[in-house]
Amino acid sequence: QVQLVESGGGLVQPGGSLRLSCAASGTIFSIAAMGWYRQDPGKQRELVAVISSGGTRNYADSVKGRFIISRDSAKTTVYLQMNSLKPEDTAVYYCYADHHPVPGTTVVPTWGQGTQVTVSS
Repeated sequence: QVQLVESGGGLVQPGGSLRLSCAASGTIFSIAAMGWYRQDPGKQRELVAVISSGGTRNYADSVKGRFIISRDSAKTTVYLQMNSLKPEDTAVYYCYADHHPVPGTTVVPTWGQGTQVTVSS
């Protein structure tokens, strides 16, 4: 029904940059919010960044000033520009979206399959 397609993960050296993309497709009336979570084995899942339909942005303290979340004009694609990457940024990054399938419904969450980001020299 609704799918989130992620791209941009990979291996990068400390101090480098990566840009993640996530495109939503399917039956979507509107997007309430889109963002990124990350999780490394043995660690708790962490909200990295989120952008609401109104354009409000929120970042985890650990990435503030280094990561930038943005979206396209249709609000169906979200990007995460990751700069000054550190080894502790290594994790599987999951795109998520809260959307309204049809007008008047409550929001429904959808997650991507995840993309691996590895920061290592």
